[in-house]
Amino acid sequence: MFFRTQRRAHSYSLREKLDDVGRELSATQTITDPARAKLLETRKAVVDGWNAVAAKLDAQDEIVLGGYVRYFALHLPPVLTDRERLAQQLIQHIEAERSTRSRGDERVRDRPLEPTR
Repeated sequence: MFFRTQRRAHSYSLREKLDDVGRELSATQTITDPARAKLLETRKAVVDGWNAVAAKLDAQDEIVLGGYVRYFALHLPPVLTDRERLAQQLIQHIEAERSTRSRGDERVRDRPLEPTR
């Protein structure tokens, strides 16, 4: 089913989710998602696990490798739920559209006047 959705280049389910996110952003300027708490809990467990690996490496005199593992755990991408990711992409898309429109207007405004016949 996903293949057919990609081939058609649109998805009713995705469109519905995007519309829902857009409405919530318009109304509250933020996105709330009950899954966020569980996602943060999972992230903490993952980071704790990587830090435990780093501690074991330190105990084995693999200090540099342990440092790399800590760096990796510290620089994991931000925690975002699907709804938050959709909201972020929607905001980026809107800002890009506004930027494109404003640049287009400047080109027209800055163009020298051409003599008419």
